[in-house]
Amino acid sequence: MKQFVLASLFAAATALPAMADYTIIAPANPGGGWDQTARTMQAVMQEEGISKSVQVQNVPGAGGTIGLAQFASQNKGNPDALIVGGYVMVGAILTNNSPVSLKDVTPIARLTGEYEAIVVPAASPIQDVAGLIEALKADPGAVSWAGGSAGGTDHIAVGLIAKAAGVDPTKINYIAYSGGGEALAAILGNQVTAGISSLGEFEAQIQAGTLRLLAVTAPERLEGVDAPTLQEAGLDVVLENWRMVAAAPGLSDEQKAKVTADIEKMAKSENWQKQLSDKGWMDTYLAGPEFEAQLEQDVTSTEAILKDIGLVK
Repeated sequence: MKQFVLASLFAAATALPAMADYTIIAPANPGGGWDQTARTMQAVMQEEGISKSVQVQNVPGAGGTIGLAQFASQNKGNPDALIVGGYVMVGAILTNNSPVSLKDVTPIARLTGEYEAIVVPAASPIQDVAGLIEALKADPGAVSWAGGSAGGTDHIAVGLIAKAAGVDPTKINYIAYSGGGEALAAILGNQVTAGISSLGEFEAQIQAGTLRLLAVTAPERLEGVDAPTLQEAGLDVVLENWRMVAAAPGLSDEQKAKVTADIEKMAKSENWQKQLSDKGWMDTYLAGPEFEAQLEQDVTSTEAILKDIGLVK
C-alpha cells in the first residue's frame, strides 16, 4: 500500500509541467526601460515561484533590433527564452530597415505603459515648454535632444513636438543613445539642451532637483506629477510608450500556452502590481489574439507617424 501511494505521488509530480529556467533578453544597455522591465520580471518570477532561475542578458544596439535578430536566430523552438520590447522597437525596426521584425518571434503579452517626460538640466535657462519651443523655433539645430534609439518613442515624440510647434521635424537635432543611463548622463552633464524618455527613468533626478520636468505626453495631468501636459502647453501631442514580452519563434501551441500562463501569473501577482506602482508604470496587460491584433495596429500607425515626421520614406 505504501509503495502504491509513493508511486502515485511520483506519477502525479512527474505529470506536472516542468518549471522553466527562463533567460530574458533586454535588448539595450543597463539602466533603461527594457532593462528595468526584464530585471523586474526576473525578481517577480523567482519570488512568485514561477521559475527557480531567471537570467537577464543585455544585448544593446540599434533600438533593440540587434538583440531581436540574435534572439530570433539563436532560440528557435526554445520555450525558455524571452525578450522584452515595445513601441521603441517597432519604430527602430522600420527606421533601421531591420531584416528581422516582431513577426519573427512569438509575441506573448503587452505588460506596461508609461508616458514620456521632457526635461532640462536644473541649471538650464529654459523654465517651461514655451521657452523650449521659442528656442526650437529660433534655431531647430541649436536645440539638442537626448533620447533613446533612432526611430523609437523618444525620437517620435520630439518629431511630433516639432511638427505641433510648426517646426520642420526633419530639422531637429536628436542624439540617440542605446541606453537610458547614457542619455541621462548627457543631460545631467549639460551636454544637450533637453532630454526625453519615459517618466520613470527621470523620476529620481526630478525629485532630487537635478532635472527640471517641463511636461509629459499624457492626455491629462498625472497624479502626483507636478508638470503640465503638452496639450496644456499648446502642443497637440499625446504619446504612450508601451512594453511587451515575446517568446522565441517556432514554439508549439502547448509551449506557447505554457509561457503565456507563466507571464499571466506574473502580471496578475500582487508582487508585480506593487512593482508597477513603485515604478510609476501603468498596467496595460493584454495577451492572446487581442494583443496580436493591437500589435499589428500599432505597427501600422507607427509607420504612418514615422513617414509623417520624415524618419522613413
